[in-house]
This record gives sequence, structure tokens and C-alpha cells, in this order.
Amino acid sequence: MYFGPVPGGLGAFRNSRCDPNRGKASGRSPLNLLRSNSRFRAAFSAVGVFGVVALLLPGGAWCQPGPASHSPIPSIFDPHSTAAGSIYTFSLLVLAICAAIFLVVFILLAYAVVKFRAREKDDGREPTQVYGSTQIELAWTVIPILIVVVLFLATARVIQSIEDAPKPANALEVTAIGHQFWWEFRYPGLGIVTANELHIPVSDPGHPTPTFLTLLSADTDHSFWIPQLAGKTDLIPNRVNHMWMDPDQTGIFLGQCAQYCGMQHAKMLLQVSVESPEDFSAWMRSQQQPAIQDSSVSAGRRIFETTACVNCHAIRGTVADGRFGPDLTHLMSRRTIASGAAENSVENLRLWVSTPDAIKPGSLMPAMQLGDTDLDALVSYLETLR
Repeated sequence: MYFGPVPGGLGAFRNSRCDPNRGKASGRSPLNLLRSNSRFRAAFSAVGVFGVVALLLPGGAWCQPGPASHSPIPSIFDPHSTAAGSIYTFSLLVLAICAAIFLVVFILLAYAVVKFRAREKDDGREPTQVYGSTQIELAWTVIPILIVVVLFLATARVIQSIEDAPKPANALEVTAIGHQFWWEFRYPGLGIVTANELHIPVSDPGHPTPTFLTLLSADTDHSFWIPQLAGKTDLIPNRVNHMWMDPDQTGIFLGQCAQYCGMQHAKMLLQVSVESPEDFSAWMRSQQQPAIQDSSVSAGRRIFETTACVNCHAIRGTVADGRFGPDLTHLMSRRTIASGAAENSVENLRLWVSTPDAIKPGSLMPAMQLGDTDLDALVSYLETLR
């Protein structure tokens, strides 16, 4: 790159195309040149419109409901229950109204920019000023009021239809309890307690079998949200909330806590496994069984029962009856540990027991100060809890 003197001196520079004073001699500043360049304005407007259209067109694909997927990003535009379908339909109404407002404002703005743009023949005088217009003021007062009323009535209708849905006699009842930072699920009528992975049966439209959840919090505010199955419902200490879902097909649906509840809020994940009636019955029977008694891992069980593990966790058939942590009776039947933060594998389980912060920093799971021999024995025992 050349940094020497400009050939011809400063005068040559000022006569070049880079001269900042170029155009001022004729009384036309660079800004005026830009304003008077109709081709540039047309190209700029075309690019702006193209950009808006490019942003809006993909939304059509997002708004098409489809079959249950295993995408890590669940969407409200892919509903698979009655409640989620109502929310989806209402969201399309809101999007349509917002899109109409955007188009009206954009068209008026574009009209004003083109109609009243600066021209070369303008004499520079200020245009005629309009001080007040009854028609315009009525329009921008009445129209927003009507829009708000329509949205309010539509919202109230959707909320009422979801909240007042009757509970059939064969509905499955589940109590969901939010903890920092994991989920506890209790099936009062079945005698099942599990964590982080909710199992429910699919609901046949001909013979609906919805799941009704009672939502509680053990510590602070949480929010239960499965976008494809239902809307958000808060879990508040000393208050009982309710929600329901009737999934129309089997699959795994992902969700998480939607209310900031502490350091590991982002990793307070959950899964809903929607199963056929036969698969759900098989899962139910397996979960109702006590923990497996395997004499080959008695050393690990003894370590579990004689350390602080029993203060927080419960395992049916043992002396462990804690309530501060997840029930471990069928730990290895779950896909994940630490509320979805890691895959439920032997390696991750060993790391979770020895150093919880390596998987979930700030979690309330204490690091068990165990030697390698005791740690291996304890993990071997936990592996049998299927």
C-alpha cells in the first residue's frame, strides 16, 4: 500500500472523486445529490421491500402444523393438543392483525416518502402546515380501540375455553412440583413418583383421556411450559394452579421452566413422553415395582444408605426416604439426569455424583467426597435401579 505524497499535490486530491468539497461549488451538497438521485432512491426502496418480504415469507412455513418431531427447538406453531391448537389459532389471528397494521403503516410511510420527496425544482419554502384534523384524530383513536377490544375478547374466549374444560372421569391426574432446578412428578392414583420426564397416554378423540396437572412449587416461582401441548402456567409457592393436555399423537415433546428461578433456570428442562395406552400401561407397571435388590452391588447400596444420599433421595424398598432430591427408585429408566442437562450414561452419572458443578454449575446437588473405590461401588448400585 502506497503512503507517499499524492501525485500533483493537494490540488490534484481536491480535483479527484474523493474530494469532500466536490459538489459544493454548484451549491449541491452530497446530501442533496443523494436526495436528487431518483435511481438510488428507487434501488434503496426496492432493497428495503425485498428485505421485508424475505423476512416475512419464511414465516408461512413456520405456521404450518405438522407431525410431532424430535427437534430440539419446540414451536407453538406445531400444536399437538386441543389447548395448544387453540393457542395456535389465536396466535394466527394476532399475527394477521399485526401484519395488517404493519402493511398499512409501511404503505402510508412509503407514500409520504415518495410523494413529498425533495425535488430539484423545489423553492425551499416550508410546505403548508395542517393544525388538527377531526377525521384523522378520530381514526387514530377509534381504530386502535377497536383493535384492542377485538384482541381482548378473542383472548378472553380462548382462556375461558381452556380453563373451564370439564375433567372426564377417566382423566389421568398428575401433581407436578417445581424445585430448584428439577421437576418432580407424582401420580397420586397410581403410587408412582418420578422426576423430570413426564409419561402420559395419548388421547384418542373418540375416547378422550386427557392429563390434568396440579402445579405446585417447593421453593420459588417456576413456569411449566410444553409449547406443543399447552401454554405456560406458573408454579407459585403456597398457591395451587392447574392445567391439562390431551396430546393427539405419540412422541417426545420438550419443554422447560419459563420463569427465571435461579442460576440454573436455563437447564431446568423436562420431557413429556406421550405413549400409546399399551406402552403407558407397561411403563406404569414397571414404575410401581420396588427397587431391584441385587446382592452383587450390596457394597454400593450400603454406601448409599450410610451417607448423606438418604437425606435427599428416596428409593422404595430401602431406608432412603428423602424429599429434597429426585426419587431414584427407577433412575436408569430415564433418558437424562440433572433435569435434562446430561444424557443418562454411566460416565455422566459418575461425574454427576462426584462433581455436580461439572454438569450443572450452581445446582443444589452436593459433591459427594468419595474415594474412587466407593464411588465406583455407588455408581454400580445406581446402575441397577431400572
